[in-house]
Amino acid sequence: MSIMSAIALYGVIWFMTMFLVLPFRLQTQGEAGEVVPGTPSSAPSDAQMMRKVKLVTFIATPTFLVVAGIILSGVITYDMMERITGRG
Repeated sequence: MSIMSAIALYGVIWFMTMFLVLPFRLQTQGEAGEVVPGTPSSAPSDAQMMRKVKLVTFIATPTFLVVAGIILSGVITYDMMERITGRG
């Protein structure tokens, strides 16, 4: 795996994890009772993005290490994926 492949893999895992974590502990402005004029009531009242970024990084890094380890060890190869999916 090249450096660029590793960076791309980490980016994909990080953003997938971010999209999974974003709705956790989300309180909307409507639920908080403090709707800012010009925004929908479904907008977050406090997104806590820095906390979520830290959590996502904490989850994505070990996940990346496991996936990269599997790829580099040869447990799963490209040929195996072709046979499983029937493409090739």
